[in-house]
Amino acid sequence: MTRGELDSTTLTRAYLQRIAAIDREGPRLNSVLALNPDAPKEAAALDAERRAGHVRGPLHGIPVLLKDNIDAMPMATTAGSLALASLHPKRDAFLVQRLREAGAVILGKTNLSEWANFRSSQSTSGWSAQGGQTRNPYALDRNPCGSSAGTGAAISANLAAVGIGTETDGSIVCPSAVNGLVGLKPTVGLVSRDGIVPISFSQDTAGPMTRSVADAAVLLGAIAGRDPADAATAARPGLAVYDYATRLKPGALQGARLGVLRSRLTENPAMAAALDAAVQALRQAGATVVDAQIPTDGQWDADEQTLLLYEFKAGLARYLATHEAPLRDLDALIAFNRENAAREMPHFGQELFEQAAAKGGLNAPEYIAARTRARRLAGPLGIDAALQAQQLDALIAPTTGVAWVTDPVHGDDFPGGNYGPAAVAGYPSLNVPMGNINGLPVGLLFMGTAWSEPRLLELGYAYEQLTGARKPPRFLPSAAADTPPKR
Repeated sequence: MTRGELDSTTLTRAYLQRIAAIDREGPRLNSVLALNPDAPKEAAALDAERRAGHVRGPLHGIPVLLKDNIDAMPMATTAGSLALASLHPKRDAFLVQRLREAGAVILGKTNLSEWANFRSSQSTSGWSAQGGQTRNPYALDRNPCGSSAGTGAAISANLAAVGIGTETDGSIVCPSAVNGLVGLKPTVGLVSRDGIVPISFSQDTAGPMTRSVADAAVLLGAIAGRDPADAATAARPGLAVYDYATRLKPGALQGARLGVLRSRLTENPAMAAALDAAVQALRQAGATVVDAQIPTDGQWDADEQTLLLYEFKAGLARYLATHEAPLRDLDALIAFNRENAAREMPHFGQELFEQAAAKGGLNAPEYIAARTRARRLAGPLGIDAALQAQQLDALIAPTTGVAWVTDPVHGDDFPGGNYGPAAVAGYPSLNVPMGNINGLPVGLLFMGTAWSEPRLLELGYAYEQLTGARKPPRFLPSAAADTPPKR
């Protein structure tokens, strides 16, 4: 675009054609839930600005896909649910406002695990009543993980330049890992949650999902910032706006100290070998890598579930009250699902909704104690203690296992993950492609203390440049297939 060889109108049209060919036809990834009817007009306006000599920045004219729990006019925000099919927000989410100010073209909305995977513990990731089942572009019978399943599959398949996901616990980094992407879950408060369908104000955040660390750094710089509508953003130290891309250096691993977590996922010999290869590459680049442990690992699990139930009930009511929504509260949503069970609950139920509905308010002693314990155990006594014990820059681990076969009847055969500590603490985590097992991508997770995004991006960029581990998807019918399906 800078050289005048491409404009936003042409790029936007190319992506719309690619969505038609790959998402709607051909492999039928089923990752894009809705297209922005104004996208061509937005692209043309940004092209006119560029011709007039006004370039807003590196995102000027770049098409972006958003997870469909983020408000963006004129599209509906459904969270994948039929209950919100008619919810059309009257303004953009704060992060969408930031994207538009940076010159991004909002291309459309992506499918997701319905209600960001907080309806049932027996759910199938990447399925919603609105959008059906999203497929993994590396092997179409495999799961894309969730809840940011559509963003993961779409960006991996190059259906947009970059994408935005959201995470409460794993929903950015897990789909990034199994779809061969870079995914950054920021510190809670770095990116505003205003205009996003919530689960937990203690843990929710939006973040970049991209095909490179450099793109993630640029995208994070665009969406981060203080927002009066989200008090958590006032906690960010230092500058209100930060250019993360300036911190990216290929030599950043020289002298770094990293602690590797081996307690999860390494019982799989192929995963253990992939992690060992990553550690060897990091050491060859000048990093010191030592074995590490989070001393409180897993001790927060019950408390996390308790706080999520309380905060979902309260947060959903608050979100619905600020929108012209067809529902007013969780009880009404539960009733809607029962009345429309054939379409909403053909595969799994809503026991998490029912458990949340039975909880009291946010002044309940059970809630206050659970939230205090969980954040302390995962943060100061967990990640921070592990970092301080050996003067580490970051912790590393496999993000999650290989993508499992999608099974709507029995739900996810989920291999687990290492992202829970950062999620519960509200600290950042970064997935970077680590390699492939039987043709399926696996990722390396970098975790740090609060507000350590610049350092994590430095380290992740250097590792990415060193290994070049990401391979583009081939849309195979299964992980064992030798040839892609006819397109």
